[in-house]
Amino acid sequence: MNYDQILNQRIQAVKPSGIRKFFDILEEMKDAISLGIGEPDFVTPWHIRDAGIYSLEKGYTKYTSNAGMAELRREIASYLNRRFGLHYNFANEIVVTVGGSEAIDLALRCLVNPGDEVIVPVPSFVCYGPLTSMAGGVPVYVETKAENEFRLMPEELRAAITPRTKTLVLPYPCNPTGGIMERSDLEALAQVLEGTDIMIISDEIYAELTYGQHHVSPANLPELYDRTIVVNGFSKSHAMTGWRMGYVCAPEPVIRQMLKLHQFGIMSSPTVSQYAAIEAMRNGDHDIEKMREEYDGRRRYLVEGLRRIGLPCFEPRGAFYVFPDIRPTGLTSEEFCERFLMEEKVAVIPGSAFGPGGEGFVRCCYATGLKDIAEALTRMDNFLTNLKRKQARDGN
Repeated sequence: MNYDQILNQRIQAVKPSGIRKFFDILEEMKDAISLGIGEPDFVTPWHIRDAGIYSLEKGYTKYTSNAGMAELRREIASYLNRRFGLHYNFANEIVVTVGGSEAIDLALRCLVNPGDEVIVPVPSFVCYGPLTSMAGGVPVYVETKAENEFRLMPEELRAAITPRTKTLVLPYPCNPTGGIMERSDLEALAQVLEGTDIMIISDEIYAELTYGQHHVSPANLPELYDRTIVVNGFSKSHAMTGWRMGYVCAPEPVIRQMLKLHQFGIMSSPTVSQYAAIEAMRNGDHDIEKMREEYDGRRRYLVEGLRRIGLPCFEPRGAFYVFPDIRPTGLTSEEFCERFLMEEKVAVIPGSAFGPGGEGFVRCCYATGLKDIAEALTRMDNFLTNLKRKQARDGN
């Protein structure tokens, strides 16, 4: 069998995630510390787990509505209004998905025709470009810059737009940089988009994890509301990664098409997870505040530590990542991460895994205990010291 001829060529052309190989090495390494996995170290709060358990005990194990339980969609609409001032009709503007990842895939496949261009600011999460390609579109990467705190600047967006541009991805707060977009930043982008039919996919999975300011969605701006698809979920805000619960909000004509794709591809999200998510939406605000406060302390500690040992680092104001500049070491991102892992048994992720513009940086995740963060900093200091000594001996 000639599988190269049989299999879909677009999917074959997509490279596997650059993150995975470091996780595979880490699994075989004892006494290693991971600052690599972008997953909360908190367990899902007990009252949320209990709601899921109770649903099983009561035998609530059948399919739900394709769009998700009406009760859950009502709670999501209430939560978005309460927390972010967003207004969506639970009946026809919200679909519950299998994680935020499915929502992104639905949005791209419902928007993109073959050859359409999707603007993706980078560095950013690894899925946007591959999902665009697999939908038949063309990802157009726009490199954001550290001096702008990795914001997408209006002049950068303007330069990337062509007659084929269909969609703009706004991945803020950003994985891996921790960068955010404030209202004034979004207003500047709105001026660039005025008079176009370009849609926005706003990935707001880290919306609850901002420090010192409140998250602003493009959908908060009246001039952007009709063109914005909001993607969110429970993984980061409520430490519910394994429950695979997300949701997508958009104007009804858009949601109608996304629901169609969801119906045939997924049918409905897991029932037990939906019952847990109802409890999270209804009674989980305190959990969010508690986890964010803990992350904030770790964030400040890690940034200060990285700067102290000689790695330049802007202060991230969202998500749970720090994105230090490792160019002073003379190593590529890949070399730095491989050597750091093998020599000091600490995993961080090369910035190059997150697209053009990430080279010269590494992603450090502080969704782990302060004790491990402190030890990782000690080991990184030791790694940098040994590296300088070796480079001095070699005359570099």
